[in-house]
Amino acid sequence: MDIEIIRKDNGLLVNIKGRMDALMAVEFDRAFDKLIQEGGKNFVLDMSELNYVSSAGLRSVLATYKKIKGTSGKLLLCGLGGVVKEVFDISGFASIFQVFDTAEAALANL
Repeated sequence: MDIEIIRKDNGLLVNIKGRMDALMAVEFDRAFDKLIQEGGKNFVLDMSELNYVSSAGLRSVLATYKKIKGTSGKLLLCGLGGVVKEVFDISGFASIFQVFDTAEAALANL
């Protein structure tokens, strides 16, 4: 998994690419913990280039959402597709998060 962070006027756009399995979920947690410690509050998580997410990945996204919500911030998702969308739909996670088709649409709602 590769994580790319792009600073925008109203928040941070975080692109994740590849596979988010148990090993990569730890990397995801570290990256977001650092961003939150640096004062980040509003995030768009772009999953358009993510091709796999495990249950550990789902747990990391949910735990990150709770941390951000605890700071009165926002975590919006975008770009869910294919197997990743199926996993979010079947697990019920799609109903927990605000999900947008594009990063632009999500950023407009921060």
